[in-house]
Amino acid sequence: MRDLVDIRKDIDQIDQQIVRLFEERMHCSKEVAEYKKGTGKPIYDREREQQKIEALTQKVDQDFLKKGTEELFLQLMSIGRRYQYSLLSEEDSYVRKKFKQVDRLEINSDTKVVYQGIPGAYQEQAMVQFFGENISHFTAEEFKDVVIAVDEGKADYGILPIENTSAGTVSGIYDLLLNHDVCVVGEETVECNHALVGIRGTDLSKVTKVYSHPQGLMQCKKFLDETKWDQVRIRNTAVGAKKVADDNDRTKVAISSERAAKLYGLEVLKQKVNFEGNNCTRFVVMSKKKQYRKDARKVSISFSLPHETGSLYNILAHFMFNDVSMTNIESRPLPNRQWEYGFYIDVAGNLNEPGIRNALTGIRAEVKDFKILGNF
Repeated sequence: MRDLVDIRKDIDQIDQQIVRLFEERMHCSKEVAEYKKGTGKPIYDREREQQKIEALTQKVDQDFLKKGTEELFLQLMSIGRRYQYSLLSEEDSYVRKKFKQVDRLEINSDTKVVYQGIPGAYQEQAMVQFFGENISHFTAEEFKDVVIAVDEGKADYGILPIENTSAGTVSGIYDLLLNHDVCVVGEETVECNHALVGIRGTDLSKVTKVYSHPQGLMQCKKFLDETKWDQVRIRNTAVGAKKVADDNDRTKVAISSERAAKLYGLEVLKQKVNFEGNNCTRFVVMSKKKQYRKDARKVSISFSLPHETGSLYNILAHFMFNDVSMTNIESRPLPNRQWEYGFYIDVAGNLNEPGIRNALTGIRAEVKDFKILGNF
């Protein structure tokens, strides 16, 4: 048996050779990039890479080393592609053609904003926080109606909830953004402190029913478990408050915002009945215009991938190699496309930054259904 020191010396020499050969390989990758730049050929050639992997692994007998060889060269080719994308990124006009950088969003006396629900809903509160009290606005019945109104030009901006700290992602919102020609241009976070509200003079010992959105009821479960009230699900927390006000029945209460209680003349019977102290909802602001502020700090994209080993890793590596920090990732199976998945990713940065553009150039070339949802 050889001494460990001698073995490590051999490994060090081999590693130095690997580094030298790696540099040579990357120099060849640079030449390939220059050639493809001149001919207009795409950098990613999936069929060529698969053929190369098959040829290389056929020369390896041991199963473990065969798999290792495949993994090694998949990464080498992936690194080579990222290097080529970085060399050619200045030639990629995708962002420049599709998006316009602006100093600020255009908001004036003619601006119209749409949100789902009724006055007093958290969506309205998010709108007021972002646009101010005096903005012209109207409401929509469903989330999809908000997106359609913006897409069809009936509203300049729309606002929708996308994520809650306790309930997670709001179902269906990403799909709406993907399937309509709209762009996310801003976001707003609302602290959702649910209050128990009712007709003035309500005696809690005589209450029989409580109304709220299903998420409102869930987020106040600890409080409600101490009661025997019938829990009635309703499509919006503010709708629950309005119903209690309209019915003028002291046996009924609602869980809503204190803003809703004030709007409908109700009394706040108990503050902060949600069991999580940090209960916040993040809302996105949409526009028909493909634009982003020069101080925008988050980019949201979507794409689809087949369910194959390493496919997502190779895509996320584009962020790593360009020093881009990923802040959120969501996935879902695609309808009518077996074993393919859609991904929604947020990263920190601005579309005008070289690292962001380099990463998006590479990702766009290697995925299906690529879309920049917005920079905000």
